[in-house]
Amino acid sequence: MKPEHANAPLAKRLGWLLLIWAGSVAALGVAAWLMRLLMSAAGLGTPH
Repeated sequence: MKPEHANAPLAKRLGWLLLIWAGSVAALGVAAWLMRLLMSAAGLGTPH
């Protein structure tokens, strides 16, 4: 007996994969931006 989600169309499964990937990339970008912001506030930025 197959799980119900095994019958999902390929486009739907790829859509979910793309959505999860994009969300993780966005979350990583936000985390990196926050770390740069905190480092700059602590005076750890690169000299200009």
